[in-house]
Amino acid sequence: MLDNILLPLINWIESVVTAMGPAGVALLMAIESCNVPLPSEAILPFAGYLVSKGEMGFHTASFAGAIGCVLGSLPSYYIGYFGGRAFVEKYGKYFLVSKKDLEDADKWVDKYGDWAFFICRMLPVVRTFISLPAGILKARKRTFFTFTFLGSLIWSYLLVYVGVKLGQNLDKMKDIWHKFDVVIVLACVILFGWYIWKHFKHLKED
Repeated sequence: MLDNILLPLINWIESVVTAMGPAGVALLMAIESCNVPLPSEAILPFAGYLVSKGEMGFHTASFAGAIGCVLGSLPSYYIGYFGGRAFVEKYGKYFLVSKKDLEDADKWVDKYGDWAFFICRMLPVVRTFISLPAGILKARKRTFFTFTFLGSLIWSYLLVYVGVKLGQNLDKMKDIWHKFDVVIVLACVILFGWYIWKHFKHLKED
C-alpha cells in the first residue's frame, strides 16, 4: 500500500531532478519546506546518484538543497508570522492546540529556539513543518533563516553523500529509504496518540 503511493512519487521526483538538475533539487526541496510532505530522503539521494555518474557536482547538489529549503520556508514562516497566531488562538482547540501550548512554546523558543530550529532541520518529517510554528512564535528572522540554511546544508550533504555511495544501486537505495518511511509513519501515529492524550486536559480548560 505504502509502495503504491511512494513509487509514483519517487519516479516523479527523479524525472524532475534529471530534467532540471540543481534547479530541480532546489525546487523540490522548496516544495518540501512549504509544509508539503515531499520526501527529501528521495530527492537528495537521487541527486547524489547523479553526482556519482558525473552529471551533477557534489557541492552544487548540496547547496541547491539548502537554498531550496530556505526559499520554501519563506511563505510558510510569514503566513505564521502575520496571521498564524491569531488563527491558532481562535481555532486552535479544534486542532488540539491550546493557549497553554502557545505559552509553553513561547518560553521554549525564548530559551532554546534558535538551536532547536537548527536541529529540527536535520530531522525527518519535522523539518517539513517547522517554518509555520517558527513564524507563529515570532522566531528572529535572521537567526531562523541562518539556522535553516545551516541545518539544511548538513542534511543535504548527508543525503547526497548517501546517494553517491550507493551509486548505481538505485533499487537498493529505494528499498532502504522505504523502510525508513514505514518507521517514520509508525512513529508519527504513536506521537499523535500521545499528543491527544497529553493535551486533552488543556483543551477543556480553554
